[in-house]
Amino acid sequence: MKAFLVANPKGGSGKSTLATNLSGYLARRGHGVMLGDIDRQQSAREWLALRPRELPAIGTWEIGPDQIARPPKGTSHVVLDTPAGLHGKALEKMLKMSTRVIVPVQPALFDMLATRHFLENLREAKAIRKGRTDVAVIGMRVDPRTRAAAELERFLATFELPVLTYLRDTQNYVQATAQGLTLFDLPPSRVERDREQWQPILDWVEADGE
Repeated sequence: MKAFLVANPKGGSGKSTLATNLSGYLARRGHGVMLGDIDRQQSAREWLALRPRELPAIGTWEIGPDQIARPPKGTSHVVLDTPAGLHGKALEKMLKMSTRVIVPVQPALFDMLATRHFLENLREAKAIRKGRTDVAVIGMRVDPRTRAAAELERFLATFELPVLTYLRDTQNYVQATAQGLTLFDLPPSRVERDREQWQPILDWVEADGE
């Protein structure tokens, strides 16, 4: 089972946007996908409730009689959406479950400062140090040609982490989310530019041995 952890301690960084759209892509590929929301707000679970039944299915946690949450039977790919402030033992637990970590970052001062401590914690985590878990950083709501993008790249260079891709600020995400959809459920002509921006993420995901 492949598990992708979408994490950043800063609220509003774009975690749910990444988690839902990655889940939609994997479902379109025919995988047994579970979107596991461990955020108290349960925004991903609420989004799943809006998802039209005729679209490729995305599951969520099954709660057994023992009150333990487990992936549904047949799950091959897990996407974990995480709460703000994830750190310490909770972070270590999530990393043990994950094969890859996706860190969304907005190129704003407070976002980068909050992410600095998180990336330092990631660098010290056993799963990362031993190479069992890879990390990718995504620039959120930013044009790669701007000064803000350059500042983000300089910031991440101190961690020897490149920006995998930049996702622009567009209403396509807002409108899709409101209907329980993802970019990959919309007509390609409508989201062509956004899908192009997603391609480095998809290549990185597929390089994990899909």
